[in-house]
Amino acid sequence: MAIDAATVRKVARLARIAEPEEKLEALAKELTGIMTWIEQLAEVDTDGVEPMTSAVHMPAPMREDVVTEGGDVSKVLSNAPKTIDGFFVVPKVVE
Repeated sequence: MAIDAATVRKVARLARIAEPEEKLEALAKELTGIMTWIEQLAEVDTDGVEPMTSAVHMPAPMREDVVTEGGDVSKVLSNAPKTIDGFFVVPKVVE
C-alpha cells in the first residue's frame, strides 16, 4: 500500500498535527515502508499458533471486586485544564 503526500496531509489535518509541507513526502515514504512491513506480517503462517496476550507468560494482576464510593471529583478534576459542573471539557475532535 503506497501512501502519498496528499494522504499524509489529510491524516495530519484530521489529527490536528501541524506538519510542514516539505516533510510530507518523507513521511509518506516512511509510512509506506511501515505499511509494507505490516503487509509482510500478514503473510506469516500462524496456523497452529495459540493466541496470546503477552510474549512473557505471567498471570494477569487481579484486584478485589469491591464497591466503593468512587473517586473524589475535586481531586480527579484538579489537573483538568477546563471543567464545567464536575465534568472534563475537551475540544471538539469530530467535525
